This record gives sequence, structure tokens and C-alpha cells, in this order.
Amino acid sequence: MPTIDCDPATARDRLSDAGVRIDEGNTAHERWRAERDGAVAVAYDDKVVVQGGDPTRLTNLLADGGGRAHVYFDGASRGNPGPGAVGWCLVTSDGIVAEGGERIGRVTNNQAEYAALIRALEAAEEYGFDETDVRGDSELIVKQVRGEWNANDPELREKRVRVRELLDRFGRWSIGHVPREINARADDLANEALDDRN
Repeated sequence: MPTIDCDPATARDRLSDAGVRIDEGNTAHERWRAERDGAVAVAYDDKVVVQGGDPTRLTNLLADGGGRAHVYFDGASRGNPGPGAVGWCLVTSDGIVAEGGERIGRVTNNQAEYAALIRALEAAEEYGFDETDVRGDSELIVKQVRGEWNANDPELREKRVRVRELLDRFGRWSIGHVPREINARADDLANEALDDRN
């Protein structure tokens, strides 16, 4: 249960700016309460206590700095083009903070890789991280985002622009290529989404 020493009024403003609804406290000691994604922040005179199953998102919004996440992404396409899916996970020193996988329709493998990277960066921003170290097993995507390789396909160029816009929202970022075995969790999530018939 994270406890953040802070000014409750400033903390309330941060949450409000992020679109989190603020309610009155339940007791005379509670100044206010806010809930997001299964976590609850409760403000007292000089601190905010965050509790629940997924406190990281609220904690990062309340802290002075949102901290750093390792962001892993992978896209999959069966048929190239064919049915596609994305997988991503956010990792901190506390372990996996968030992860996801979903189908995205008919795409090429490179389109799926970019879609996975975009979704992963959106999740890192939603969680309030201000630094990201992005890792993926697609050398093409990594080198295109870095500007080392050109993106000749107009759709991939557009996706690269979107990725750079998202990256620029972080105070510091890096992107690097890793072997598939290092990216195994994101790969598993993308393939599980493809295998899921529901």
C-alpha cells in the first residue's frame, strides 16, 4: 500500500487534470477519495494512501515524477497480411505493472509491430510514467523509429510519426532491439490474442 507524502490539494489537482473523479472522504479524517481501475487514493492532512490491486497508475499520477518503465512490444500477423494481434507489457523494479494483448484485424507483420508499439506507449502514458526504455524484437521498427532506416511504405511512415509523437511526451526515452527470448512475454500475449477465438 503506497503512501505518498504530499500536499493533498496539489495531489487532487494532478488527479483532476488526469480526468480522475474526486469524491468526498468517508470519514472526518479523509479529505477526499479518488478511484481508478480498481485502486483507491485516500487523502489525509499531509499524505495520500493508495490501495487496491493496481496502485501504480494512481501512484504515478500523484508522485512528483512518474518513474521509469521498461516497455516491451510485439506484433503478430498470420499470413502477412492476415489476422493480426498485438502484445505489450510494462515492467518496473516492482515487476510487471500492466500487460495486454488484443486482435487488430487484417494487417502485415510490420503494421502489427507498429500497432503494438503504439498501444504500449499509450499504456505507459496512461500509467503516468515519465521515462521509458522501449524494447522490441523487430529490428526494422526500432531502426525506423530511430531514423536509421527509411520507412518507404506510407502507412508505416504515418505510424512512425505517431510513435515519435508519443515518445516525445516522455521526459526521457530510449528504444532498442532485443532478441525474441528477451521479448517473450509480449510475444506470448500477441500470440494468445491470435489464438483466442472469442
